[in-house]
Amino acid sequence: MSSTVIYKDLGRIEYGEAWAYQEKLFREIIDRKRGQSAGEAPNYLLFCEHPHVYTLGKSGSEANLLLNSQALAEKGVTFFRTNRGGDITYHGPGQIVGYPILNLESFGLGIRKYIELLEEAVIILLERYGVTAGRLDTASGVWLDVGTSAARKICAIGVRSSRFVTMHGFAFNVNTDLDYFSYINPCGFVDKGVTSMEKELGADQDIEAVKIALKEIILQLLGKG
Repeated sequence: MSSTVIYKDLGRIEYGEAWAYQEKLFREIIDRKRGQSAGEAPNYLLFCEHPHVYTLGKSGSEANLLLNSQALAEKGVTFFRTNRGGDITYHGPGQIVGYPILNLESFGLGIRKYIELLEEAVIILLERYGVTAGRLDTASGVWLDVGTSAARKICAIGVRSSRFVTMHGFAFNVNTDLDYFSYINPCGFVDKGVTSMEKELGADQDIEAVKIALKEIILQLLGKG
């Protein structure tokens, strides 16, 4: 089983196009694991940004989207029901969306450990910028001020896995316009906020520098750094 990881920055890309590309790579890896195609499939770490879009996980409730179709159109936002875990979230400019398409068996990981690895990568990244972050016992993702009434999410995680191959991933708010979260109950929560690096640090961040650092941390945690 290959533990090679190919990194690609897809830039600004429509959500549907990125999803189709993920599915293609995901199926290729699964087919090779099943012996239906020859050779070893590499693993992928895809980074991108999306135009304004809300995505709903397979177990989520559409009631957590607070806009009707007309309002979505007026705001230039698209909406997708997806096959990932989790509830509803927002993707948009200024946000790093990561899609690791990995054969977890190549890295000795189960799905829970994999999600914890993604969380740890963002926690380490934020620590380098002087922002203390952690985990919430009752929800995935990366949070600030855990255990207080001011708890707020800076990175959402929702994945799909089959035969220990992953797709979908995380959405990390760097310079994200947080107003778009006010039109949903983010991840199904009505009592917790969202934040971004820009908001916490009081200044627009160099998103390209953040991407490079986050990529390196993820690869290091996978044993590929």
